[in-house]
Amino acid sequence: MTTLVTGATGNTGRHVVAELVRRGERVRALTRNPAAAAGLFPAEVELAAGTHTAPEELDAALDGVSRLHITVTARLAEAGPELVRRAVGAGVRRITVVWGGWVGPVEQAVAESGVQWTRLEPQEFMSNTLTWIDSIRTEGIVREPYDLPSALVHEADIGAVAAVALLDDGHAGRAYNLTGPEPLTPRERIAILSRTIRRAIDFTPITHEQAVDRLMATGVSRADAEYVVGWYAAPGDDATTVVDTVEQVTGRPPRTFTQWAAEHAERFQVLRVLAD
Repeated sequence: MTTLVTGATGNTGRHVVAELVRRGERVRALTRNPAAAAGLFPAEVELAAGTHTAPEELDAALDGVSRLHITVTARLAEAGPELVRRAVGAGVRRITVVWGGWVGPVEQAVAESGVQWTRLEPQEFMSNTLTWIDSIRTEGIVREPYDLPSALVHEADIGAVAAVALLDDGHAGRAYNLTGPEPLTPRERIAILSRTIRRAIDFTPITHEQAVDRLMATGVSRADAEYVVGWYAAPGDDATTVVDTVEQVTGRPPRTFTQWAAEHAERFQVLRVLAD
């Protein structure tokens, strides 16, 4: 049986692909640019051109697929239900979906699809730390409006849970809250990064409005920017309370932020240009 992974080159999608390949499964990776993605995956991964936000163009990608992984993005809200409808019509019988932070149209369509489904509800991704790369490289500074804890989860653990739910029985109709092994504040993450890259990193507080403006400068709408920054201002119990779902589903403890930092340390290092 073949599994189609949408968002295959994204933070979580590539880990879903990797875990399925590790388990010897047939995987089809959906990507806008198969030529550019060719070097990202093992040779046995089939690359399919397309995007999950244009489901009317995915008949070929869905052909012969029995399992589907969806990562909900902002642009998928309108197209997602049609993607689910077409997938079920094409013969998909098991779906995993990484939610967009709440049960919206896509998540609801999956739950009402009539096939086996599992919803993954990860808390903050450890990969959000990558937004600090430029300021750490150039200034040795991280600027954030709040210093509250977050039970960050490693993207590879999300991928591992998705693979188990896609391949193994016993996960249908379940919604899995996913966290890492410990809640960490930005200052605590900075301390771990600092030790990992062996460089001092300072924390500089900014205002709520400055954080909103920074997001809007990247093309995010004010409403979305206010939502994101507001989440950091009041993350809630689910975002700060560690749960053992990753271990219960996969049989091993979740990865730590220290592990994540070691895996990505080179990306935070100062770029050095060698003289001729």
